[in-house]
Amino acid sequence: MKGPLAAIVAGAERVLFANRRLVLILFACLTLITGMLATQLKVDAGFLKQLPSEHQFIQTFTDYREKLPGANAVMVVVEANDGDVWTPDFFRRYYDISDEVFYLPGVDRATIRSMWTPNTRVMEITEEGFLAYNLIPAAVTRDGITPEALERIRIDTVRGGFAGQLVSHDNRSVMIRFELAEINPVSGERLDYIELAHRLETGIRQKFEDEVTTIRIIGFAKGIGDIADGAAGVVYFMGIALLLTALAVYLYARSVRLTLLAVGSSLASVIWQFGVLELLGYGLDPLAILVPFLVYAIGVSHGVQQINLFTSEVIDGSSAEQAARATFSRLFLPGSMALITDLVGFLTLALVPIPIIQEMAVVATVGIALKIVSNLIMLPLLASYMTPRPKFVAQVQRLREGRARMMRRLGGVARPGPAKLVLGVSAVLFAVSIYESRDRHVGDLHAGLPELRADARYNQDVEFVTENFGISLDAFVTVMELPNEACIDHRYMVAMEDYGWHLENVSGVVGVVSAATVARNNMRLWMQDDLKWRTLPRAQSTLALVTAPIPTSTGLINRRCDTMPVIAFLSDHRAETVKRVVAAAENYIASNYDKLEGLTFRLATGNVGIIAATNEVISENELPMLLYVFGAIIILVSLAYRDIRAVICCCAPLLVATFMGYWFMTELGIGLKSSTLPVLVLAVGIGVDYAFYIYNRLQFRLDEGLALEEAFPLAMQETGMAVVFTGLTLAIGVASWAFSALKFQADMGLLLSFMFLVNMVGAVTLLPALAWALEWLLPRRQKA
Repeated sequence: MKGPLAAIVAGAERVLFANRRLVLILFACLTLITGMLATQLKVDAGFLKQLPSEHQFIQTFTDYREKLPGANAVMVVVEANDGDVWTPDFFRRYYDISDEVFYLPGVDRATIRSMWTPNTRVMEITEEGFLAYNLIPAAVTRDGITPEALERIRIDTVRGGFAGQLVSHDNRSVMIRFELAEINPVSGERLDYIELAHRLETGIRQKFEDEVTTIRIIGFAKGIGDIADGAAGVVYFMGIALLLTALAVYLYARSVRLTLLAVGSSLASVIWQFGVLELLGYGLDPLAILVPFLVYAIGVSHGVQQINLFTSEVIDGSSAEQAARATFSRLFLPGSMALITDLVGFLTLALVPIPIIQEMAVVATVGIALKIVSNLIMLPLLASYMTPRPKFVAQVQRLREGRARMMRRLGGVARPGPAKLVLGVSAVLFAVSIYESRDRHVGDLHAGLPELRADARYNQDVEFVTENFGISLDAFVTVMELPNEACIDHRYMVAMEDYGWHLENVSGVVGVVSAATVARNNMRLWMQDDLKWRTLPRAQSTLALVTAPIPTSTGLINRRCDTMPVIAFLSDHRAETVKRVVAAAENYIASNYDKLEGLTFRLATGNVGIIAATNEVISENELPMLLYVFGAIIILVSLAYRDIRAVICCCAPLLVATFMGYWFMTELGIGLKSSTLPVLVLAVGIGVDYAFYIYNRLQFRLDEGLALEEAFPLAMQETGMAVVFTGLTLAIGVASWAFSALKFQADMGLLLSFMFLVNMVGAVTLLPALAWALEWLLPRRQKA
């Protein structure tokens, strides 16, 4: 590239290398300061930042967060390992655990519900009318509970409808359910989910679990805590990948100092990144913990290109400073263009209205921006002080000759025969990828927490709760907004019942609870427990009798009877299940919305409502974001080369690799979600780097007057080996993640390994094949 940009680079080279000592001192001070700040960076998990705030479902969640059962709940299940729960010793332990829960940080104490809490009440019809009393009477104390009292409690549990809710169907376990407050009302500070998860583990599970009792805990707080604990394994496997990368760089450069230069520069920018994030007030979310390593990988890619050219210049007889200057002047433009393209691509993530994705965009953008400084400026400045050891030139010269022969053979792809073959195979793979990825899912594809393995303790606990209780954390809550006193209007109560019955018959729904279902059960109680009377009465006065006993603390009814939820409990929150239930709800509402004046259905809150909203937002933004990323690449390539051929040659391999990545995700059972979408975009960033470096050298040789079949082998000798090496090294490094205990890291390791390889292969095969195919736009040039 020539013109104003080249003049700017030349001027920067003169200034930087004339003051290189001062500049490097400034970089050292920057590393020291940001390093101190980085030590204060904390793992920061939050429930609210998972929510797409602009979605109508989240508006419903926000409007009714303080009024209805929330989505941010935790369930603690106490299981008797031998026999059933109806023993005094078990209930004493159950009391102690309920009491311990009361003092956990972040717990909304008004929402705690167990058999011991006073908000668990039984309704019974007597000769004098409705009788409501605590499931465990106040006169029954922890130390004074007797087998006779337990027998009465057991009968009342069935009578009150708590079987399957607070007591498992097989009477071997009991439940404590409570909700969390994101903001502490006293201190005004955000809830520390990691601390709470550790308190749940140490203060509940480890304290009370033994050979007699098993403790099971599920909920966002516990799940994110387990992911954070798994992050220790993430760091371990990242360390393995880093060591493998460093070893591979050494084998490539055959110099400890050059290896430290490439790896150290990338690590320095990671330190800067952590320090800047702390300065900006950001933490590191457990689901975003892979992003810094991916940014580091991009830095290694550029670092290898730098030491590759530096070594070549030294072999050709240049001094260390001359080689460093040549490296800076020749690679700053293509390198900075690639990194700016990465940066713009990652900034498009900020357009997805989900705070956790926007946070990942900030983390990645800061890292990429710093890479321009660390890898394109600091690295060549440091290299200018390096004196090659004796025999280094001869040793690397022999390696270079062998690699050059390999690259010349690979460079033959630019000939007509191989080019046609590559284009044909690529076209077939592209078509198959599009076809196979048509069924890719947005959302979770597995029950439980997909970031953890199926045999993880958390997922085993989820499976246990689903199998043994009639409720779960996966609740889809529809809010029915009604006229005042709607609970004594037969029309509105029947509408509620009909909607609940519609949802109950959807596959994946295990139960539905509403004021209508409770009122029907109360009517049965009024009629001496006769099942044939389990229906909604038409008379207003009778409706008042069966709805008045429903306490507002259940969230199923409010004082004015103008807001009543319908809660559907699902077997899981897999993408197919969520989509099916939402579609059923929307279809029913569309068909029945105008039948009753004053009735409004508000979808949806509860855990499943939030998941549905997140899935819809990602689905709606996936294609626009992809277009934004490729649009940014097209614009920057056009500005740099002012040539449509460059745009096609650089972008087409990325497009093929992206759809092959979708295909790979489909085959591996990885859903597109908040945690995987940014990783896919980061992988595209690596592909941009490969394409830019190769095309830059190809264009340079073509500008010298060489024909394409001569120019591409030379470009491959100059930069192709570094691209191939980087692709293989990074793929091998992240492939080790497949052995991680954290399934999310294992899946992302396999996906990234695949994407690194596909992007590398596309850059060294499809790019020159496209250049040959566009020869009518890229005519052969003769040497001057």
